[in-house]
Amino acid sequence: MDTPQVFSIASALAALQWLLLIFAPKWKVTVWLVRFAVIPLVLAIIYSIYIIGFFNIEGGGFGSLKEVRTLFANDQLLLAGWVHYLAFDLLIGFSIIKSANDKKISHWLVIPCLLLTFMFGPCGYLLYQIIKKTK
Repeated sequence: MDTPQVFSIASALAALQWLLLIFAPKWKVTVWLVRFAVIPLVLAIIYSIYIIGFFNIEGGGFGSLKEVRTLFANDQLLLAGWVHYLAFDLLIGFSIIKSANDKKISHWLVIPCLLLTFMFGPCGYLLYQIIKKTK
C-alpha cells in the first residue's frame, strides 16, 4: 500500500473514533474501543512500520529544527509523524472522556474540548484542564 492510501485509512479511522467520542460516548462499541484503545493500537502499528525509515535518513534527527525538517521531507516519515499525532491526540481524547465520566462533567462541556483536541491537541487538553478545575 502506498503512503497516500495509508494516510487516508489512518485519518479515516481516527476521524471515526473522534465522531464516536463526540456523538456516541456511551455506546457499547465506543466504550469498548476506548477501553482497549483499539484505534490507537492500530495507529501504533502503522507508526512502527513507517518510523523504521528514520534510521536511513541522512541528516535527519531530533536535535534541531533543520534535522526534523529533513525527516519530514521524506513521505514515509511525514506519514509516521502524522500517524503519531493521530494516535496521541486520540489517547488524550480518551483521557478526557474517562476523567469527565469520573468527575461527572457534562458531555456538553466536554465536546468543545474533544473538538479542540482533535484539531489542535494541546489546546483541547488545556481547555479540559480549565473546565475540570472549575468543577
